[in-house]
Parts: sequence; structure tokens; C-alpha cells
Amino acid sequence: MNKITSLTPENDSIEERVRDLLSQMTLEEKVGQMHQLDGTWVSEDLKWAVRQGSVGSLLNQTDPHMNRELQRIAIEESRLGIPLMIARDVIHGYKTVFPLPIGQAATWNPSLVEAGARFAAEEAAQMGISWTFAPMLDISRDPRWGRIAESLGEDPYLTGVIGVAMTKGFQGTDLASPTSIAACAKHFAGYGASEGGRDYNTTNIPPNELRNIYMIPFKETVEAGIATIMSSFSDVDGMPAHAHEGMIRGILREEWQFDGLHVSDWDAVRELCTHGVADGERGAAKMAAEAGINVEMVGGAYERQLAGLVHGGSMDIETIDDAVTNILRTKFRLGLFDDPYARIKETPEFGSPEALEAAKAAATESIVLLKNEMGALPLKADGLKSVAVIGPMADAPAEQLGTWVFDGDPALSVTPLQAIRDALPETVTVHHAQGLRNTINRETDLFDDAVAAATRSDIAILFIGEDAILSGEAHCRADIGLPGIQTELFNKLIETGTRIIPVIIAGRPLTFSEIADQADALLFAFHPGTMTGPALFDVLFGNVSPSGRLPVTFPTVVGQVPIYYNHKNTGRPASPDKMAHIEEIEVGAPQTSLGMSSFYLDEGYKPRYPFGFGLTYSHFSYDHIALSSGHIHAGETLLASAIITNNGQADATETVQLYIRDLVGSITRPVRELKGFKKVSLHPGESARVEFELQTEDLAFYRRDKSFGCETGHYHLWIGPNAQEGIWAEFWLDIPAQEG
Repeated sequence: MNKITSLTPENDSIEERVRDLLSQMTLEEKVGQMHQLDGTWVSEDLKWAVRQGSVGSLLNQTDPHMNRELQRIAIEESRLGIPLMIARDVIHGYKTVFPLPIGQAATWNPSLVEAGARFAAEEAAQMGISWTFAPMLDISRDPRWGRIAESLGEDPYLTGVIGVAMTKGFQGTDLASPTSIAACAKHFAGYGASEGGRDYNTTNIPPNELRNIYMIPFKETVEAGIATIMSSFSDVDGMPAHAHEGMIRGILREEWQFDGLHVSDWDAVRELCTHGVADGERGAAKMAAEAGINVEMVGGAYERQLAGLVHGGSMDIETIDDAVTNILRTKFRLGLFDDPYARIKETPEFGSPEALEAAKAAATESIVLLKNEMGALPLKADGLKSVAVIGPMADAPAEQLGTWVFDGDPALSVTPLQAIRDALPETVTVHHAQGLRNTINRETDLFDDAVAAATRSDIAILFIGEDAILSGEAHCRADIGLPGIQTELFNKLIETGTRIIPVIIAGRPLTFSEIADQADALLFAFHPGTMTGPALFDVLFGNVSPSGRLPVTFPTVVGQVPIYYNHKNTGRPASPDKMAHIEEIEVGAPQTSLGMSSFYLDEGYKPRYPFGFGLTYSHFSYDHIALSSGHIHAGETLLASAIITNNGQADATETVQLYIRDLVGSITRPVRELKGFKKVSLHPGESARVEFELQTEDLAFYRRDKSFGCETGHYHLWIGPNAQEGIWAEFWLDIPAQEG
């Protein structure tokens, strides 16, 4: 083979090396770099394609020996020796599984999220994997959507902060390190707004919402150096994202200066025909490539059509060169040309004590205490004689891992039942009963065992929720209540007179008012992963005070969806004094809308639990809010602070949140916007002044004239424990006319 010997001089920059290699590639070899194949099953045909330079990346091959062999073929047997990128969906851990992404967002702790992604990268890289399709940055306001589990919640600011942390964890401080893998921000853009919460569906997003809500976290990760981007399956205002040149070339490339690799989603290029904007595969390949999709994930339209389009004069070679430049640049940045085998270990190691400890820490901080009355929690092991552990999620090692864990190892899982048995003293008898075979089971034949276990126990902990398969891609639900007859099981247990502590483990926000109304205490966890059991034990038995906060609003009933905290005010905003209720309406009375507002007759306007909500085993007060000034000018910094006091009897961590509202704008503005948060740990009786810095740039948005910037105006500011509570102050921002 004629190897290119000028690829690795130490004094050459990556850009010089890319240009050098690109100049020596045939059109067919260039198209090959744009072609990604599913490598789950390695055939001789696939090896031949690698040998011919007809494929640039593979996904789903996790055998390190096979990955070494495929890289060897690419390096030693192809004409130019261009290494492969090996991709895998490493979403929330590899073998050691961390909480679902939405659960990691519930920690409100970027350092924990970064650590989790770092361990995931280290475990995956041992197999030869150099590329993951995470983080998912889709703003998710609809819990019916199955992929809300993979999201970081409903808020652009929180999603951006957590998304950047995840990106840093995957990519490390050096993308070329053998323990780093390329991250991929997906799905660009607006996929979380899928109509009706149905996967792959239409997204009707006005331009200002697209810019001011859905694109914000993508811009944050681009500025943080994310290596790759993936487009959305959905269309955006009538144009499928995979053919949306304005978003990809206009915003991502030209405006944001992103110079990494842009990949399609699975077979989404050919689906441009199904969408109805391309007439045949040839047209689909042309549209996607010209829009800026560099790599086609399976499907094969690029491989079959692009060379012919160029030869026939229907596509400029510059379109191909631009795409291949981005691909090669990414491979050089990953260090694949310098050592294509660096990420492959002969004897990979997983589930290290350090990884398990990090997984436990993330799981612990992701758990949200929704209710705690009459001192129901924490439980006290001292004096406890017996405890019942009941429910389909109590001892389900695979289900606690959640969705999108192709490689997660249930053998590493420690379930709640196991953790409780291991941690409680031998003097405490643990009665276990499954109650239901799984969360969707509707048979009552195991109810009697559950009732008996609760009856003979001092306390009963009921682990219910959703099996892993009920959330994730293509697993959307019209009814987000607890599936099966889990509520009926709870009601049977309540009849025993034993105190029942429900723990809900699920992949999305659910509706469970009947349980929430009756239980004295209630915990919620988004599938916390490998270390679910030890994390829940520590929270239940008071080894730690819960500190998780909701990254998404929980509705009371599904009919309130979409419901999210940063909504617009409307011309008739809802308030307690402007509501009627069905039971108050006199049938036959004259129709009138006077004095009414934006609410539901049967469920009002408030959620069951607001964004940012979560309790601790203590009580905190917020006092003495202070601003450094009541009037600031462009380029200045506003300092906002409040005194937070632990008024309870337990050490606890409070997540202090900063919100603002722009009262008058050139376009309507949200009623509140998260602009900062800090986790503060305080002893009983201890106080601390918590201070935030607010730059005037933090108040900028895309305005009526499509420009980005701040506006002169009046602002409200809150410091509080969630999006509905807090103490407030006000300030004015002055922007000179020539800058506004």
C-alpha cells in the first residue's frame, strides 16, 4: 500500500495535516469518510469496506479485540491508513451506570455530573470507543415524551450548565487522551418540543423560542469545545432538521464558528423522503450534505449517491471537502492518527471502587424528597425490629439502571433490598414481598404476601415506579400515571395500618396524587443506576439529608401538559383570586369570561411540584436579600445575596436558586428565568450569606429585530428554594440607545 508518510510530523498543525491528507484523497475515499456503518455484526463485507476506505466510522462494536482488528485493517490495509472512529451510545455510564441524565440534572451538581461522564469515558475507551452520542440537550417540557429521561430537564440554563459538565467529563482536559471520548450534543435543535410528546414528531417552534430556549444549551457546549453535533429527527417549522441549512450552516457554523463534526441520526438522511421534502434518496443525500450533515449514520445514501452527484455536476466538490475536513480534524484531535490503538485494553476493568463511589454520590444527590410529614423520615434503625421491603422495584437490578444502557452490567447493581439487608443490624428482620411481578403487571395474586409483610413489620417501604423499558426513545406515554395497578397495591398496604413510605423510581415525571395525598413521606428518583440501593438506604435512614431538586415541573394530571415554570405571563395571567371551579359553576348561568384568567376549571394552574422543588430533613429560611445597586448600566455586574439559615435539627444541603424577570421587553418575556444556583451545606442553627454575580450579558436575549442583547428596563429578582418561592428585590438596567 502507498502510505502517506507526511501525516505525523510533530511540527505540523492539525489544519496542515488535514489539508495534506485531503489533497491526496480520491472522491470515493472522501465519501467513505462520510459513511458510518453499524458494526454490531462484523462481516467480511464490512472488513472489505474498511479496507477500501469506504467507511469512516462504525458504531455499536464493543469487542476490544474486534475493534483492534478493524483499526488494524484501516491503518495497515487501506490506501491512506485513515483510522476509524468507533461510536457507542454511552449515555449515563458504561458498565458502571450513573443516574439517568434527568436524574443527574436533579443533583444540581455539575462536578458530580462531570465525574460520572469521566468514569463512563474511561470505561468505554478501554473497548476502543472514541465517540459517544451524549449529552442530549433537548429542552423537555412534556413528560409524555419518552426521551425526557435522556434530557437534562426543562430549563435552558440548567441544561447548559449540566451539559457542559457532561461534555468536560467525556472529553477530559485533552481529547487525544486514551481515556477521553468525543462528546456529541444532540439533537440540534428543538427535538424536545415534539408535538404531543410523540417521538420523531413535528416541532412547531417560533424563531424567538428556538433561539431563546432551545438553542441556548447547544451554544454553551459549542463554546465549551464539544467535538461533535447531531441533528434532530424532527422538522423545525416545516423543515426537517437534517436539511435545515439555516440552522446548521447559518447558526452553528457561521454564527457560532463550530468546526467539529456534524452527524446525522440513525438513517435520518433517507427519512427526508418520508418527511416529504426530498424526492428519492439522491435528493435526500444532496439536501443533507449541502445543509451541513458531515456523516450519515447508517442508511447508505451518501455512499451510494454523493460521488455521482459530484461527477454529474449536481454538487460542488467543496461541499464534500468541507465535510471531510471536519471529519479528519476531529480524528486528529482525538489522537487517532498518532495512536489508533491507545484506547484499547486487552483486559478491560469495570466497576472500580472509585467508579462505584462516584455512582453512589450521584445517585444520592439525585434523590428528591417530595413530602415529609409527622417525622416520617428519616427512619431510625435504633429500636426498629422489622421492616417490610415491598414492590416491583425493590429488587430489580436491571430495571434500576434505566433506559439507554446497552452495556450496563446488572451484576454490579446493588438493589434497595440488598442494601437494606446489608446495612441494617442483624436484630432487624427484613420481610420482602414483591407485590407485583413488574410495574405494568395487573395481577393481584402477590398482594396477600405484600399485605402480610407490611402487617408484621414496624414500617414498610414500597418501591414502585416504571420499568426501564417504559421510557426512552420511542417509548412515549399518553397516560403518565403509575402504570399497572401499583396504586391499588399502595391502597391495600395503607389498610394494614403500618406506616408506608413510597419510593418512586421512574424515567419521567409521573402523576401520583392519590399516593402523595395519603403518604406521610414520599421519595422520587429518576432510575439512579448501579448504586440505587446504597443511595436510597442512606437517604431513608438519615445517613445523609436528601438534596435533589426537580429539573422539570411535575403536573398534577396529564391534562396540564405542557406545564413549565418559565412560561409567558399572557394578557390574563392566572391567580388565586381569578379562578372559578367546576363545583362552583351554576348550570344554566349566563356564559361570561369577564374576570377569568388562564387556568383549568378542574385543575387550576399550579403544578403538583414546581421546577427546582425538593425538601431536606431540615428547614431553611431566606432573609435579608440585598443588591449591590438598584440601578446598573451596560457592562456592570450586579451582586445579589440573601442570608440562608438552617432552622432545623439536622445537617442539610440547600440548593439556593436565583431567578429574574424582565418586566417589559420588545417581545414577551418569561415570568421567571433561572440565572444561577449554589448548593450550601449548613449545620443546625448556622447561617450563611449566599451571593450571586449577575452580569448584564446574563440578561440578554434575541429581541424583536432578531439581534442579541439587553434592553433598558425594570427587573425583578428572586432568591429562593424553587421556581415558585423566594424573597425578591428589584433593579433597573440602563442600556445606552446606541448599544440597545
